[in-house]
Amino acid sequence: MPVDGPQVTDSPDRTDPVPVSTTVNGRPVTVCTSAATLLVDFLRDELGLRGTKRSCDVQMCGTCTVLVDGRPVSSCCHLAVDVDRRDVRTIEGLADPADTGNSIYQLFEDAFVHHAAVQCGFCTPGFLVTLTSLVRDGTLHAGSRSGQICAALRGNICRCTGYEPILHAVESVLATLPTPTASGEQGGTA
Repeated sequence: MPVDGPQVTDSPDRTDPVPVSTTVNGRPVTVCTSAATLLVDFLRDELGLRGTKRSCDVQMCGTCTVLVDGRPVSSCCHLAVDVDRRDVRTIEGLADPADTGNSIYQLFEDAFVHHAAVQCGFCTPGFLVTLTSLVRDGTLHAGSRSGQICAALRGNICRCTGYEPILHAVESVLATLPTPTASGEQGGTA
């Protein structure tokens, strides 16, 4: 029985391997992968970076958050081919003690431990990646109030902590940061 509509016979199969050349955690990487491979699977299965977790697959929980060109993205809803020629940072890259530019990450990691903001830990990498990005881009700063923090983290879900320890951890870190001035420049510490 004939199929209605145009027939495509020369399009590549989405399972055909395609090269993806990207920078992951500061290292250039070129891997041939299926055009249908999700970024989360590319990172976990093909590059062995297991810190990025897979959970909802619908961009609702924040567990799979990574930074692409410095911006947080849900790796469960992006294809690996989408990061071709781009910079990707995972939780492993932020946790690298050799990278001195990751001091914000380290402050959040320490505060999560100190404030018992980690129960099962499954969501923690997504929170830490998101928080690092939010401070770096100025969304969260020393003057941020709890409502602003909660709004900024609305894309991250924790099923264990009840969020209060997470909020306390974030507030403790933000209190140590320089206070932004009216012009947006960083002023003295809070």
